Amino acid sequence: FKNMFFVVIQLGAIMAVVVTFWKRLWPFGYGEMPGMEKKKCYVKKEIFMMWFKVVVACIPGVAITLLFDDYVEAHLQTPYIIGAALAFYGLVLILVEQSRKNKLPRIESVDDLSFKDAFLIGLFQCLSIIPGTSRSASTIIGALAIGINRTTAAEFTFFLAVPVMAGLSFIKILKFGFDFTSTEIAVLLVGCAIAFLVSMVVLRALMNYVKKHDYKIFGYYRILIGIAVILYFALA
Repeated sequence: FKNMFFVVIQLGAIMAVVVTFWKRLWPFGYGEMPGMEKKKCYVKKEIFMMWFKVVVACIPGVAITLLFDDYVEAHLQTPYIIGAALAFYGLVLILVEQSRKNKLPRIESVDDLSFKDAFLIGLFQCLSIIPGTSRSASTIIGALAIGINRTTAAEFTFFLAVPVMAGLSFIKILKFGFDFTSTEIAVLLVGCAIAFLVSMVVLRALMNYVKKHDYKIFGYYRILIGIAVILYFALA
């Protein structure tokens, strides 16, 4: 139940993404169109295209998860691997940011992403199957590495999280089975609610932060936490 819980409560975070970016995610609109007198429903083609890119980015991660998720849970869920991954990808994030110093980004918005860019980000997302790596860290590192600006990297990471985390949650529930006790249901609901509220605050703060700063502070944070995890279990 514990492993499933930590994945499923992220549905609360996904709902926060949907609420925060609703206008950027919902592909339908209602209003007056040029040359028409009456208000009508219409399709926002750029948003549909964005969702197609998200689907393309999901393909590598879905394949890797289906193939190796059971193995990872059985053999790689150790504090030393988690700590090492936290520290290593924190260092990678810092190095990627350093390599981009004084360079203009190639891509300034999600609309400018090509399907190739989306697929490359999806390949980087595969790294997150290693415990401690973090899906958001791997996709942001990948996005920055291929020349996407910081804000767009964060936005596409959040958009990509919607189907990915929803799918992972569904898989975990299927593996666990639907035979929940009333206590387990209550714990899941409370966990999702807390994740939603915290994520609403964090999302807004993060988007405001990356508009003016780089991601190095998150890299240093990951390194410190990774070292702390390793030392704690080594000395325990």
